[in-house]
Amino acid sequence: MSDPDIPDCGVARFLMLFDGPWATLIVRELMHGRQRFGELREALDGISAHTLTNRLRLFEARGIVTRTAYPEIPPRVEYELTELGWQLRPVLDAMYAWGMDAPASAFTNADLPSRPDLVAG
Repeated sequence: MSDPDIPDCGVARFLMLFDGPWATLIVRELMHGRQRFGELREALDGISAHTLTNRLRLFEARGIVTRTAYPEIPPRVEYELTELGWQLRPVLDAMYAWGMDAPASAFTNADLPSRPDLVAG
């Protein structure tokens, strides 16, 4: 029996967890090894504490990341990828390769046709 809320398409399933830019970038940073919240936030310029917290909680709940809290003062919490999280390595490697091989024009707006139908007014 399949869950009606889980898409049949693997890409759609992936996007349920990895929608938006921060999700994949958090995993990329954790590929460097175990990290504390502050280290992740510093490595991800522009991410809010709220967004990072929510993503890490989701990843922990889904088995992609483990959270280890140490009984110290001040408290120390570290995050690391689980085996399931490490399975994302070839996905990120493929994304990196595509991003490096794609022409610069793929990332600029210079050649976009004008769309008067999209202009408000």
